[in-house]
Amino acid sequence: MFFKKEEIKNNNFLTKVCALLIHAAKIDENYTDKEEEIIKKTLNELGVEDKNISKKIEEAKKIEESSNQILDFTREAKGLPEQDKIKIIECLWSIIYSDKDADMYETNLMRRLAGLLYIDNKTMGDIKEKIKQKLK
Repeated sequence: MFFKKEEIKNNNFLTKVCALLIHAAKIDENYTDKEEEIIKKTLNELGVEDKNISKKIEEAKKIEESSNQILDFTREAKGLPEQDKIKIIECLWSIIYSDKDADMYETNLMRRLAGLLYIDNKTMGDIKEKIKQKLK
């Protein structure tokens, strides 16, 4: 579990983080079971109980489908400590590279998220390489 208790209690916060993960998984128009498993594992690490994970994913899918910009998902995450934002970025790169490749839409999404979450380019590149090596 990598977020503080106050953040975990904020159900809306977790749903938006989940919506961001789903958005990353769907941006290449190929939402796979492997990506959903990564999302489930991440939610579990965030403190969502196993029995509530499917419900949380369904709520997040609705939010993701009805939103037209990623600002909706990142607004609350901006103020997180650096290590928590890095953990989110690691999860996002894991989803993107679960199919062994990042397309231009996925790469563009991550570049935009780096700016929105105030993650510098070097840190973003280091995280990307770490995840690529881990998934080899």
